Amino acid sequence: MTQNRARTVFLLAHTGRPAAIRSAELVVKGLLHAGLGVRVLEAEARDLPLPDEVELVGEATPQCLDGCELLIVLGGDGTLLRGAEFARASGVPMLGVNLGRVGFLAEAERDDLDKVVDRVVNRAYEVEERMTVDVVVHRNGDIVHTDWALNEAAVQKAGAEKLLEVVLEIDGRPVTGFGCDGIVLSTPTGSTAYAFSAGGPVVWPEVEALLMVPISAHALFAKPLVTSPDSVLAVEVLPHIPPGVLWCDGRRTVELPPGARVEVRRGAVPVRLARLHHASF
Repeated sequence: MTQNRARTVFLLAHTGRPAAIRSAELVVKGLLHAGLGVRVLEAEARDLPLPDEVELVGEATPQCLDGCELLIVLGGDGTLLRGAEFARASGVPMLGVNLGRVGFLAEAERDDLDKVVDRVVNRAYEVEERMTVDVVVHRNGDIVHTDWALNEAAVQKAGAEKLLEVVLEIDGRPVTGFGCDGIVLSTPTGSTAYAFSAGGPVVWPEVEALLMVPISAHALFAKPLVTSPDSVLAVEVLPHIPPGVLWCDGRRTVELPPGARVEVRRGAVPVRLARLHHASF
């Protein structure tokens, strides 16, 4: 057994899935056997059959990854997006193992767990950076909310009864306005998520661009737009309509009062993903 205890891997799992519990047990066993340290959140450890050697941390903050060389995430895209929050804030690369249905953010499947452990132990992986977006909400000239997203920021109507009336801008210039169910402001990574469902183009992750995709627009001409990665995309919610909502990666939400303006630009901090192979996107 190789003594690598100075190396530590953080494990994040969707413990509500029996498959994730079994997978976590296998990954932890393999890493410990190879001499690597494993760190897990206390809240998740209660649902996992973990040996005493596993290090437990109580608070789910970016600092809990201090000293870790890798973040392994076991779950579906929702769990992977949760892991991306840790990865972005800490700078630690994330390696996703898909236990869900789609798993576009994942690098491996459940049947590849032995290979995953072996590649981690031997550092046989590469790290790539994925573009993010920074999101700023203005109202009456004041900044009222800031956020970020790996996949997309989505401006949506709050209820089912009325359309959301918006004006779209790119680089400070009005483009069009219409009623719709919402607007998706996406990265290339997010092009296969909500933007894809709304009829947007599939964009390869290596392409640097921003996407603006209408959702069910009540307009003759409301095409998806692909812009420069240095553009600033803006959605202004007209003041005479009911409030809307902003969703970032489908995880974080805030109400948008009438007259709110959402600006999206290339994120200052990327998410680092660990890659095991060079399979075609």
